Amino acid sequence: MTGWQWVKVVGNLVNLSTLAGLAVAKVGRARVRRGPRGLLFANGYRLGFPVAGAFTIGNVVLSKHEVTYFADELLVKHEERHSWQYFCLLGLPMLPLYVVGVVVSWLLTGCPASRNPFERMASLKDGGYVERPMQPLNRTVMQALSALRSRPKGP
Repeated sequence: MTGWQWVKVVGNLVNLSTLAGLAVAKVGRARVRRGPRGLLFANGYRLGFPVAGAFTIGNVVLSKHEVTYFADELLVKHEERHSWQYFCLLGLPMLPLYVVGVVVSWLLTGCPASRNPFERMASLKDGGYVERPMQPLNRTVMQALSALRSRPKGP
């Protein structure tokens, strides 16, 4: 690890975001392992929320997938950039700000990542996202209603 990565590791411990990530991993019954760049990989996460291939809290990257999911170096760099965002925002304030970014992005594009500044700063492409163009709000609403109507009913 570089000196700056050590600073991030310590900073995210002090701001409690990594501890929060470890708590979420425990609740989600994920197995925690050391990863590169000062990250901890929590694989086998079992809760259905959030709906993502991976998500980061502090220096903890949680995923429902096995550890081989993180063989993609670009994905690891993407998730590390999120860990820096926690460091820069002094920890857990990142979570509500990220949610605002998701809502704004979804309203503008129908996609939670395309216009989310946190995903854009972490590199959409590295995170496996495809940038979608902005669209009128009524189109976004119609897409959401259509998706709700097409969901299976019942248990």
